[in-house]
Amino acid sequence: MTGMPPRRRVRVADGRAALASWASAQRGGAGTDRATTALAVRFTLEELETRAPGRSVEVRVPPFGAVQCIEGLQHRRGTPPNVIETDAATWLALAVGRVDPAGAAGQGALRVSGTRADLTAYLPLFPDLDES
Repeated sequence: MTGMPPRRRVRVADGRAALASWASAQRGGAGTDRATTALAVRFTLEELETRAPGRSVEVRVPPFGAVQCIEGLQHRRGTPPNVIETDAATWLALAVGRVDPAGAAGQGALRVSGTRADLTAYLPLFPDLDES
């Protein structure tokens, strides 16, 4: 049993706006400011946590955030056995479907460890925002 869904810290409207701003800037070849990127990352991590509740996989996007998700054996202390880690640009590209997990892992931009560390079934989170 996973219990109650996680409480959001980022308002959905604010998070979608930040993610849309990031996606638009990427299409135009520009970057976004750190605050917008941070908000978009935190929003998408919260969305993943909502869509894939559980505590068997830890997803890390330093320095902006980390969540535990996906049902299975729960991790409680020390280094989790199932970890996915990437940078903010790669995470947001995964979230909108601009890149797939296998492609990002093959390029070394997505580091995956553990037998349950697979987000393929949950990504992209917001394919409607990738209009590249």
